[in-house]
Amino acid sequence: MMEYSRTAAWIDLDAVYGNVKALKENTRSGTRICAVIKADGYGHGAVPIARKLKGLADYYAVATAEEAFNLRNHQIAEPILVLGYVPEDAYEKAVLEEIRLAVYTYEMAQRLSEAAEKCGKQAFIHIKLETGMNRIGFKPGEEALTQMEAMSRLPGIMLEGIFSHFARADEEDKSYAERQYQIFDGFVSALKKRGVEIPLKHMGNSAAIIDLPQFDVDMVRAGIALYGMYPSNEVDRRRVRLAPALRLTSRVIFTKEIEPGETVGYGGTYTAQNRMKIATIAIGYGDGYLRNLSNRGYVLLNGKKAPITGRVCMDQLMVDVTDIPGVRQGDEAVLVGRDGEQMISVEELAELAGTFNYEFVCDLGKRIPRIYLDGGKIVGKKDYFTDPYEIVL
Repeated sequence: MMEYSRTAAWIDLDAVYGNVKALKENTRSGTRICAVIKADGYGHGAVPIARKLKGLADYYAVATAEEAFNLRNHQIAEPILVLGYVPEDAYEKAVLEEIRLAVYTYEMAQRLSEAAEKCGKQAFIHIKLETGMNRIGFKPGEEALTQMEAMSRLPGIMLEGIFSHFARADEEDKSYAERQYQIFDGFVSALKKRGVEIPLKHMGNSAAIIDLPQFDVDMVRAGIALYGMYPSNEVDRRRVRLAPALRLTSRVIFTKEIEPGETVGYGGTYTAQNRMKIATIAIGYGDGYLRNLSNRGYVLLNGKKAPITGRVCMDQLMVDVTDIPGVRQGDEAVLVGRDGEQMISVEELAELAGTFNYEFVCDLGKRIPRIYLDGGKIVGKKDYFTDPYEIVL
């Protein structure tokens, strides 16, 4: 596609839809699906994914109020839960837009009650319970039970949900996850004995959906698995078959021969041992391609592996194409995805770089346009440079 002759991320919406169906099939009957599309859908694009999942996902979850409002601005009408911090000056707008907020202090509930009364609407809240992550949330105990009883009586407050988050469900040893669930279940039971019944209880993340369907409760939150990636190498991939949604491509912009003893890139970290042919690819760490892949990663050219030589630069990287016949300027380079019989996965690159798949996809930068495929056809695109900026003088 000549319009994107430099670099592009190709997002297969059918793969996302199929992944959600596969995850749903591994849950208990009646369990609702909350699609986690924070960080712009883990770098894939929150709005197109939300639209594709209409009728399949019951809820959406994001990390910030701004992300939630952006979905509403794009006519995403389903319930949206903000999992993290929301400043008080956004409470009224959140109430008016029927955005669900995670509440983890009694004072937050009080402020939301005031905002709801002022707006003349209910504030839908999901209580965050701390069970072993030690991030945000009420610590289970008598004080928390008393506070939640009081919250249930606050004017304008609708206790729609209560949730927690597994810290280690992606490990082969599930004992910590089991203890977390027992704490959560015990606290919910104690609340019920006090007459506080909350409709939506949710704890399962991608790892738990795959390995611990017995802990589904009323709703599960699927994040990384939506996009066809597994949360770790320790989950049982046989339970749920996922298809990667991302294909990342760039272009060969230059080729040259170098002689033995010549070095490649900043710092001269790669030295040619023989006469070599080097190709320069139009992507770098300024696009979110990991610099730690210097002298470690590879790309696919003409269906063959081309190792990265030297350091990944901000805007370009160099690869060894000595053993790949016919490489020339303009050829497509595949950085993630399939080319012929060869395949590069996000997980493979992340492992080579000493990180994990979540970080790789979330780091993909705004210089990379997202191109959306549905039924094998291009149905949309997101070019971040076409967004209008507020003019500041």
